[in-house]
Amino acid sequence: MANMPQDAGTEAIQAKGWVNAHKWLILRRMSQLGILALFLMGPWFGFWIVKGNLASSLTLDFLPLTDPYILLQAMISGVTPETTAFVGAAIVLAFYALVGGRVYCSWVCPVNMITDAAAWLRRKLRIRGSSHASRSTRYWILALTLVLPLLMGGIVWELVNPVSILFRGIVFSMGLAWVLILAIFLFDLLVSRDGWCGHYCPVGAFYSLLSNHAMLRVSATNREACDDCMDCFNVCPEPQVIKPALKGAAKGIGPVIMENQCTNCGRCIDVCAVDVFQFNNRYSNLSKSGIQPAKDYSKHTV
Repeated sequence: MANMPQDAGTEAIQAKGWVNAHKWLILRRMSQLGILALFLMGPWFGFWIVKGNLASSLTLDFLPLTDPYILLQAMISGVTPETTAFVGAAIVLAFYALVGGRVYCSWVCPVNMITDAAAWLRRKLRIRGSSHASRSTRYWILALTLVLPLLMGGIVWELVNPVSILFRGIVFSMGLAWVLILAIFLFDLLVSRDGWCGHYCPVGAFYSLLSNHAMLRVSATNREACDDCMDCFNVCPEPQVIKPALKGAAKGIGPVIMENQCTNCGRCIDVCAVDVFQFNNRYSNLSKSGIQPAKDYSKHTV
């Protein structure tokens, strides 16, 4: 990694133009800010398209959406949810099982904008050092958040959940929410590259479990054109998922990124000047002899 370019995406900007070199990033920001706007229109302007929050909401007084992770914690704590909560959770589970659970992290979660900003500034300041916590740590934290409700009789995670705290802070005034958000920003900037989302966040860990059989995948379809510039590794929040698809041809590994930690953020597509990557589906692994089923390497990647 020591030989990575200082400004990832510079060649892509020259080859494709600034907009095309940031297309998926722009769309993600539109998605994240648009979802926030839908929730805020009611309390701010009295125009209620969506009622509730990211944990549980009702759209147009018709469509219930429930965070299955929060619902699971509530049930463990002894709460008996209403039927609409189960319906909302089923809808969410079906959606993320289809498109990939960690799409939530890159396209919905507002904290992602904070961690992306820290990652961008980290690259600009050329900060190289990082802590070496295992990426499996988030799964231990996930397990803890599911044990504590049983012991404490309440959803303990919601007391410290940055997403909930940020949402409440935006609606009712930030206050101490700024302290937590600043702490996550500084941690990712100075201590650990992609530290919060990549190593500690139990929400991302939970949603990654829904990605094992998701249809939507990033594929290194044009991997023969790769010039080893390392820009994709430099900007990817989960860089360990790239190598099997990008460099696995000699081992018979298809070009589709199968690891469940991929967030489908599209930044590898943006910053590649030679268009190695594109969005595709899990069955699009190509070989000279035709189409073969995609191999799943998610179980071997932390």
